[in-house]
Amino acid sequence: MTDAVVQDTGVEGADQPAALTDGIHLVVDALKLNGVETIYGVVGIPITDLARLAQASGIRYIGFRHESDAGHAAAAAGFLTQKPGICLTVSAPGFLNGLVALANATTNCFPMVQISGSSERHLVDLQRGDYEEMDQLAAAKPFVKAAYRVHRAEDIGRGLARAIRTAISGRPGGVYLDIPAAVLGEVLDAEKGAASLWRLVDPAPRQLPQPEAVDRAIELLAGAERPLLVLGKGAAYAQADDLIREFVESTGIPYLPMSMAKGLLPDDHPQSASTARSLALRRADVVMLVGARLNWLLGHGDAPQWNPDAKFVQVDIAATEMDSNQPIAAPLVGDVGSVMEALVERSKPGRITAPAPWREELTARSAQNVAKMSGRLKAAATAQPMKFLGALQAIRDVLQENPGAYVVNEGANALDLARNTIGMQVPRHRLDSGTWGVMGIGMGYAIAAAVETGGPVVAIEGDSAFGFSGMEIETVCRYDLPIVTVVLNNSGVYRGDDASPSDDPAPTALKARHDLMIKAFGGTGYQATTPDEVATTLREALAAGGPALIDCVIDPTDGTESGNIAHLNPKGISVPR
Repeated sequence: MTDAVVQDTGVEGADQPAALTDGIHLVVDALKLNGVETIYGVVGIPITDLARLAQASGIRYIGFRHESDAGHAAAAAGFLTQKPGICLTVSAPGFLNGLVALANATTNCFPMVQISGSSERHLVDLQRGDYEEMDQLAAAKPFVKAAYRVHRAEDIGRGLARAIRTAISGRPGGVYLDIPAAVLGEVLDAEKGAASLWRLVDPAPRQLPQPEAVDRAIELLAGAERPLLVLGKGAAYAQADDLIREFVESTGIPYLPMSMAKGLLPDDHPQSASTARSLALRRADVVMLVGARLNWLLGHGDAPQWNPDAKFVQVDIAATEMDSNQPIAAPLVGDVGSVMEALVERSKPGRITAPAPWREELTARSAQNVAKMSGRLKAAATAQPMKFLGALQAIRDVLQENPGAYVVNEGANALDLARNTIGMQVPRHRLDSGTWGVMGIGMGYAIAAAVETGGPVVAIEGDSAFGFSGMEIETVCRYDLPIVTVVLNNSGVYRGDDASPSDDPAPTALKARHDLMIKAFGGTGYQATTPDEVATTLREALAAGGPALIDCVIDPTDGTESGNIAHLNPKGISVPR
């Protein structure tokens, strides 16, 4: 508990002065009581003293330059720890900045709580024009799992308990907690305040699947000629690594990891079908989705990308996810760990096996695709100016020497090509743009990975994507975090060779020396123009263990419009390029 304030009541005959507390102290006390060790945020009216008190009480406070980045850090912390990441923001504009990350956390199913100060309710509700006036609760509701407002200091403990439990239970997501300035400043009896707080009991209880549902799924998989597992980031979040691996290896079923599930099994595992992805989706007759959703990232399960006759088994904690895009023949509603445990226990040895012809078909296609990719990589390795794939091969080779490093990745070409080039060996060590495909997660995710794990982080950034959160390089340096940022700089959004139809630069044109930027904040900056220079500087930076940035000069003509999702661009009358 934080220290209560002892105040003389001035009442004659009183035995002793009354001990008092206030809303700020109660927020900190409630967070500590529920095991919160880190807060990510941006200070200002009315939450500056809250951050100061949290820091003085032993909670680590990581101060950012922009609320979106602080929010992304809190979201990534939630993914990595299975505990709600806490983001603290000021009111109105600061709240809205954080809301971007909170909505993204909800979409990605990451547990996060955004706590924002707000203006006086009696002024806001009559729209009297208060400082940073906004009905923040109403603004947040459409974008989050839940939103709450605390009106009395004595309800702060209750509000935080509800927010934390809601964020972490069931399908995780983002929760908004509104605490007006007047509530933060409200003074009350310290004993009464302490009694209003409580520690949550079992905030994320296991949800076991029904035995008949498990048997139905086993029967369907056992009868499959071409079974396939798809592992999503929900499987990674579950931290059921051993159970997932046991099920995969005991059945022999080929599997596809989504990007943030890479490393649940090593990417070079013989059952990985990543290098035969298109064939696997097109031919599989029974597909089991584990913590993955049939959203746009999986083509909604539609033909021709998928076998039109495929039957789906889906493991998800939310029953409402079933049948969202395709009929689910065998829904398995429960948490991933409990479901996988039940599958392993109820499936008799040898009952589920992947037929040899199916495995051999995928292996043959993988070999073909690997050979094709090998040719592309070989050509890129010596190309000048340096290509994306040349730089990424160098990064891949260094990361193979450092398998414990966390990889953060965003961009268009930088994301697509890195995902296909750099293998992962360890679970939950790859964080990227996720379900929304949003740009700007880079530095927030990298900072959270470094803070929550203490491990080295390599953030692989497109130059456009880096611009969304690049000022947080100062935060990296201020806290002396072991983060190496690698900017793949082709001087443009997608590519830097677009001609301009006017005297202004083309809409996609960019121009920056990012290595000089980090030097201004006390970090180490490098510029690399060849793959050998990329490898040398990355090794040096990782060995040093401090903030560093490598500006990789990439051929401006290298890159594809919108990366792998160019088909999403509207096709109307052609526009000059």
